[in-house]
Amino acid sequence: MQIDAARFLADLHELRAFGASGVGKGVVRPAFSAADIAAREWLGARFEYAGLQAHMDPMGNVFGLADGPSLLLGSHSDSQPEGGWLDGALGVIAALEVARAARVAGGPAVSVVSFQDEEGRFGGLTGSSVWSGKTALSEADLVADYDGLSLADARAVMSARAKGWVDPAQFCGFIELHIEQGLTLDAAGEQIGVVSKIVGTREIPITFTGQQNHAGTTQMHLRRDAFQALSAFNGLLNDRMRNVVTPTTVWTIGHVTLHPNASSIVPGQVSFSMQWRDGDADRLKRMEQIVRETAQEVAQARGIEVAFGPMWALEPVEMDATLRAALEQGAEAVAQGKWRLMPSGALHDATNVARLMPVAMLFVPSIGGISHAFEEDTDEADLVAGVQVLARAVQALG
Repeated sequence: MQIDAARFLADLHELRAFGASGVGKGVVRPAFSAADIAAREWLGARFEYAGLQAHMDPMGNVFGLADGPSLLLGSHSDSQPEGGWLDGALGVIAALEVARAARVAGGPAVSVVSFQDEEGRFGGLTGSSVWSGKTALSEADLVADYDGLSLADARAVMSARAKGWVDPAQFCGFIELHIEQGLTLDAAGEQIGVVSKIVGTREIPITFTGQQNHAGTTQMHLRRDAFQALSAFNGLLNDRMRNVVTPTTVWTIGHVTLHPNASSIVPGQVSFSMQWRDGDADRLKRMEQIVRETAQEVAQARGIEVAFGPMWALEPVEMDATLRAALEQGAEAVAQGKWRLMPSGALHDATNVARLMPVAMLFVPSIGGISHAFEEDTDEADLVAGVQVLARAVQALG
């Protein structure tokens, strides 16, 4: 199997043109946007040109299918609202290049996929979640983005292109190449990370409801200030997590909505997302207990109410030993002494695909550890090294 580095890089840059931001190498290609749809049509054409059968399913996942049983490679091609050119896109184009090289070499059979809405415009890892059976399409269709557009309405734009569901039984495993989206490899001067596991994630929407009041006349000791409750919750949470977590455990308060969000009004309500990630399921459960108990304690102490929404959960996923060993052998051949075994702190479609088949993942460095930003980038030599490791692994598995 001979990788054509120039062809691979040219395709990667051409995909970036769909939704190019004009700032550095940034991309604006959210799921189901005009740029995303155009990119998926382009991918389908590239799959066909490579001798694969292009197939878009009802969710908008785009496959390039080999004849008969095959190994599935890929990632996603949608972006964050302000994203980089490699997040997801690298894995799709690398898969395409390996599929082409394998076809020329006479095997093994390789299929390609670009999952839809990995970045979570309508939830999180949506395309692979529906395809894997974790989430029913009828349930996912009810989810709306921050502008109120439902997934059902977004999908309707692509309905004429959609065919039936691809049967996962035709695939013997799934490998996803991705940028690290962290600083570990870049700081160490290493080229390759072979993933050992993908961490589990929990996320709960939380709302504190106090009493909206006049900011000039309501004395401090009489206030039931919802934002002050959030501030107290954040401080207490950080302190109480300290004896439970590890150096790689993370937790984040995000998407804060303050009501009525006016300078002369004591806030009556604040809603926010509470997310935490770790590789150990028992630790995730203990962290959930701390989150809920701390929020309830803060609410009681301040005379306000707290409400918890439904929890979104993904379990930690260990990479398949056979697939991982093939990646390790490839890494040692391509980047001898410049690779490591490491966990993934970011979520990936491989988490959902693991419900159906063995999975493995491969990382290349992110310059400065930056991702989900226009500045996201990776040295082209490292990009090519990643594809070469992937190709060696596929050949060994074949």
